Amino acid sequence: MFFASDNWSGAHPAIGAALMREQSGYANAYGTSALDRKIEARFNEVFEREVAVFFVGTGTAANSLALSSVGRPGGVVFCHKDAHIANDEGGAPEYFTGGGRLATVSGDNGKMDPKTLKRIIGRYPADFVHHGQPMAVSLTQSTEVGTVYTLDELDAITAEAKAHDLPVHMDGARFANALAALDVSPAEMTWKRGIDILSFGGTKNGCWCAEAIVFMNPGQARDMPFIRKRAAHLFSKTRFISAQFDAYLEDGLWLELARRSNAMAERMREAFRGSNHARLAWETNTNEVFIILKESAAEAARGAGARFYNWLPPADQPDLVGEGEVLARCVTSFSTEESEIDRFVSFLTA
Repeated sequence: MFFASDNWSGAHPAIGAALMREQSGYANAYGTSALDRKIEARFNEVFEREVAVFFVGTGTAANSLALSSVGRPGGVVFCHKDAHIANDEGGAPEYFTGGGRLATVSGDNGKMDPKTLKRIIGRYPADFVHHGQPMAVSLTQSTEVGTVYTLDELDAITAEAKAHDLPVHMDGARFANALAALDVSPAEMTWKRGIDILSFGGTKNGCWCAEAIVFMNPGQARDMPFIRKRAAHLFSKTRFISAQFDAYLEDGLWLELARRSNAMAERMREAFRGSNHARLAWETNTNEVFIILKESAAEAARGAGARFYNWLPPADQPDLVGEGEVLARCVTSFSTEESEIDRFVSFLTA
């Protein structure tokens, strides 16, 4: 019963097989092998346009270096209060942007409210040297609370950013899960909505260690080769990241894995919707489920082998959890079995 994180899951067998195929022989280094070029072309197909792709090793690197590419002196990035870059990157975005700051924006269900975003951006006039310069807007899809921005909601956020001439970055650590939930194409959820830069995550969804920074306009990526090198994320044997993406993107495997993890989460949600012993904290759309249960039940579940994290309530719901209760985050993955869900639910609802 492993629901602590999709980072706990292993690699899909197809990913492992692709790595094994690359383990012997020789290939050009530093992203110049035939396989690297093949995957760059594959990303063009996925996004239905020419894009610029840069492989990195972690989601933190993808987010931080993406924002670094649009850095400005005294720069300010606007993101949701619960965004990963604001709460879980250990200051990496600020570090790699050379001191850029994060201005947080409230909004229900983990999503920035466009009107609030407009108001917060307005606090940083572009010509007022003492406040610094607006630099970018960063949104998370799917969000840190398991919800997704609809296409209309993405349009509203990017329209506000474009009104202030700000590039838009999407943290897509669970990009595939959001795509599967909305049932739209990668193009429809990114550049057709005004997204400029995407952190494309594969590690949480069956890869071993594969993340990418995708620029929807290659002209905006001019400095990224130097930024990535300076940040120590230019892998010499890049083909081992490319090999993972080769299998990941083949025949839609990445979306198949995301649909499975989403389905396992929905199985869990459905069970708790009818429970008198634990309740859903809010409805989610992807592979994260948030439940409220008694502290004693949480400890007993852990004693029975369940693994999950106690979670802090979202910024907009500070009184969500009552006395003697905990908020638990449960994350499913492509390798989650129905029997794990059923055992976990039956233990908590007995």
